[in-house]
Amino acid sequence: MTQTGPEILACPWPASGSDRRRAGRGLLSVVIPCHNEEEVIAATHARLAAVLPATGMDFEIVYVDDGSRDGTLRGLEAIAAHDPRAVVIELARNFGQQAAMSAGLAAARGDAIVITDADLQDPPEVIPEMVRRWREGVDVAYGRRRHRDGETAFKLVTASLFHRLFASLIPYPMPVDTGDFKLIDRAVADAVNALPEKRRYLRSLVPWAGFRHEPVWYDRHARAAGTTKYSPWKLLKLAGDALVLSSDAPVRLTWVAAAGLGAIGIVSGSMAIVAQLTAAAPRPGVSLAAVTAVVATVAAVQTAAVAIVGEYVVRAYREAQGRPTWVVRRTLGRERATTGSSRAA
Repeated sequence: MTQTGPEILACPWPASGSDRRRAGRGLLSVVIPCHNEEEVIAATHARLAAVLPATGMDFEIVYVDDGSRDGTLRGLEAIAAHDPRAVVIELARNFGQQAAMSAGLAAARGDAIVITDADLQDPPEVIPEMVRRWREGVDVAYGRRRHRDGETAFKLVTASLFHRLFASLIPYPMPVDTGDFKLIDRAVADAVNALPEKRRYLRSLVPWAGFRHEPVWYDRHARAAGTTKYSPWKLLKLAGDALVLSSDAPVRLTWVAAAGLGAIGIVSGSMAIVAQLTAAAPRPGVSLAAVTAVVATVAAVQTAAVAIVGEYVVRAYREAQGRPTWVVRRTLGRERATTGSSRAA
């Protein structure tokens, strides 16, 4: 895969499905994971229903209820009862956002699939532009944020730093300042759905698949209602999953630390020998502070190395267990067997 510009990721082969994109209306699927979105879900559906006809495509809206504990599911049931274009997938419990998005992606039937959140921070009005790019041959039209309203300065800075660190550690081109808001072609969805791993991070899996990627710039809004479902601890856990699931760099950094410690040991030892040889009188022993510093540093690096390897071992164990990524309790609005629980996409 080659990078054709600072904002464009492209594959060396032609974009797939170009004839299909230009012929007829086609079907657009919009996948929306939902967790405790009672306050906003009706407004979200109304906005989507008003905007999506402008794409010139037939459409379905696939809502995935990820174990909501409020009235979200009741709201989705009402939507499915009145709008035949709505599909509701109820998961058996809260499996997490990545699993919910994967479940929706596996169930989506569209020629193109949009992934977005229910909180309206990513405006649905951007979707027609994504569809236009797709019809021009882009396989992944990902939303890139100009501004992020309603976010604290701390979150903006830490998110920006993490995106750039993450992109630098990934062995393939990775866009920065992006989230889950994107349109992907059917061929990309099929490639991602076919991947066997259970623990998933779609923000890295979609770029890994290759194809042609281009940004669609937009301003991210503040939440229309409700509160974020990501606490600082959950964000930190997501960042850890993203790095360990997508990159070998954390393990390899232990070699850098080992080399650095070795260099420090050689330099310190040489300095100690020189000091003893050049001193007017031999200095007995080594200072307690020097010993403590060396022992603490070595112990810290060894512990970190074991912890990093342990993270990979745990994830390898979870994969070996073979448990499904999600379990579907029922599907509303479509006579369709949902096989995600047995296939574990």
